[in-house]
Amino acid sequence: MDVGATPADRRALAPGRVSLSLALRWLRSVWRRWMLWGLLSLLVLVVLGVLVWLARGHEIDQVQRALERDNADALQVLRNGFALNVQDLHGLSAIPGGEDEWRTAAHKLLENHREWLRLEWRSPTLGVLAMSDSPYYPRLGAVDERLRGEADMGAAQACTSARNLGGPAYAPSHFVTRDNGVGEEVMALCLPLMQGPRRVGYLVATYSLAGVISHMLGPQFTRRQLVAFTELDGTRLAVVGAPRRGARLFVTQQILDLPGNTLMLRMEGGRPPPDVFPNVLTALVTLLSIALVTVLVLLVRDFRRRQLAEAGLAQALAFRKAMEDSLVTGLRARDLDGTITYVNPAFCDMVGYTAHELIGQSAPAPYWPPENAHEFRHRQAIRRAGEMPPREGVESVFMRKDGTRFPVLIIEAPLITAQGGHTGWMGAVLDLTAQRRAEELSRASHERLQASARLATVGEMASLMSHELNQPLAAISSYATGSLNLLDAEGAATARDATMNDVRVALSRIAEQAGRAGKVINSVHDLVRRRTTTRHAVAPCALFDAILPLVHLQAHKLRVKVQLNVPPDLPDVWCEPTMIEQALLNLARNAMQAMAEVPGERRLTLAAQRVPAQPGQTRDAVLFSVADTGTGISEEVAQALFTPFFTTKAEGMGLGLSLCRTVVEQHGGAIAHRANVPRGTVFSFTLPVARR
Repeated sequence: MDVGATPADRRALAPGRVSLSLALRWLRSVWRRWMLWGLLSLLVLVVLGVLVWLARGHEIDQVQRALERDNADALQVLRNGFALNVQDLHGLSAIPGGEDEWRTAAHKLLENHREWLRLEWRSPTLGVLAMSDSPYYPRLGAVDERLRGEADMGAAQACTSARNLGGPAYAPSHFVTRDNGVGEEVMALCLPLMQGPRRVGYLVATYSLAGVISHMLGPQFTRRQLVAFTELDGTRLAVVGAPRRGARLFVTQQILDLPGNTLMLRMEGGRPPPDVFPNVLTALVTLLSIALVTVLVLLVRDFRRRQLAEAGLAQALAFRKAMEDSLVTGLRARDLDGTITYVNPAFCDMVGYTAHELIGQSAPAPYWPPENAHEFRHRQAIRRAGEMPPREGVESVFMRKDGTRFPVLIIEAPLITAQGGHTGWMGAVLDLTAQRRAEELSRASHERLQASARLATVGEMASLMSHELNQPLAAISSYATGSLNLLDAEGAATARDATMNDVRVALSRIAEQAGRAGKVINSVHDLVRRRTTTRHAVAPCALFDAILPLVHLQAHKLRVKVQLNVPPDLPDVWCEPTMIEQALLNLARNAMQAMAEVPGERRLTLAAQRVPAQPGQTRDAVLFSVADTGTGISEEVAQALFTPFFTTKAEGMGLGLSLCRTVVEQHGGAIAHRANVPRGTVFSFTLPVARR
């Protein structure tokens, strides 16, 4: 009896009341129910079967793709390894000396390349000049100079291919037997040795195909799968590794195309077959989860709809409250008439009024300073007329409740309703008091830094001017000593007259040299005090003549050749000569120091030429340049080259180039640098031509 039959059906089947129609009806109902459950069960089984089949196919595809990726990676590793080996052979060909030196270098190379069995140095006629066997393998059979044996035939074939290709070439692999009776598949690589257009010999490297797999690929490829070299027809030449037993076999192979030889790289990976049971469980859990989620969605749909509005409103209120409490920017809202409709706590703290005191207030607002009320009204009228761009910041002044003024930045935007109507303005107010205080502190700190930099510049220039001051002081001392000697001399009146003339000349030289020294000291004093120096027209050649003695002194010490290219017809420049001389001297000293460690010729070029007026200038200029043949300037150093206190010298202060730029810019010029050809750096600056 069907357990799913209704009570009426059971009564119809009771003894004495059985009829054919009721029995047929009962059978039809039972049949429909079983058919329905059967179809549903069949559908579920089909769905589960499809899911399992798709999951299994996906796993198989993933395993095959992983093996193909390993094969592609291994092929790239082999290509890179063969290319690096050719480079190492090129290095071996450059070993100077005879056969003993070559064998020593070849032995060291074989210790680093376990895939090589032997290295041979052969003559242009393929005669063996020297050879070395790997210390990791049993020794191969000896090779004579008559090209006998299979090994020599492979080398000859590789060298023939190398001669035809004009580069390294490989011979097809062949089987060789070692001294201990064990054999393996080897492959010869031949590298021609060229001396200009003439071929002077060959380098032959014998590869072990098994060693190539073991040592060039390594255990990361051979530990999980079988790796083999095969010919194009499938014949296996060398095999390393083995797939796991009892596992499904996955195979992939790719062609390794070498100059003169083509091999097939084959990989066989053993992977366990995908497990069906976890996939079935996954499918069942997925179906049950979908059913459960569907039921839960149906149950909570109406409940969530009722709570969405309340949750959204509560979230909006909480977000607005948190935003108001956390903002340090003052917010205020005004309607189209200028009446305040909203203020946040930050705005209240800023002006000192409570929200109750501010909301509902119209112009003039209590935080408007009386002296600026007309300005606020005018700006409000312009905004109401729509002539002021939205979100444009305006700096102004507000007044706190205690009467103190403070600077603010006001940024306002229109308030637009969901229907697009304009209802007022929302303003963001920033208190600029801290910013102004920070700007003042920064300005004061910057001024102190400039003063310190000028004082540090004096110390930097002290070393630059040591020779400049020593020369006039030494001349003063020499002239004074000579004058004393002349005054102490005894003789006739004519001799005394001559002595007095000499003393007069010496005293004039002393005065000239003392003036020169004082001029240098006064220029430094003016630089420190940033006082305007006396400028006049100066010939460019005179500026170079003033620094050449100091330049030649350091150039002789550093073995630098000094070249001066200054045309005699250059116009005068308008400058303070002492400061420009110090700038030229600083650039020249930097240039010579940049060549201190450079081998070869060291040349310092001092030049000047006339250049036309640039846009925005009314006068022509003279371009002064200092070029060296040093190491040049990198991009990183160039970005901070003129920054104060930036230096690449261990004993430097980093103020030389900054000082040069300050001096040049104070004279209305500009300083720049560029790379010199073929090497070095060129620093150049311009000075305006003096008016007639």
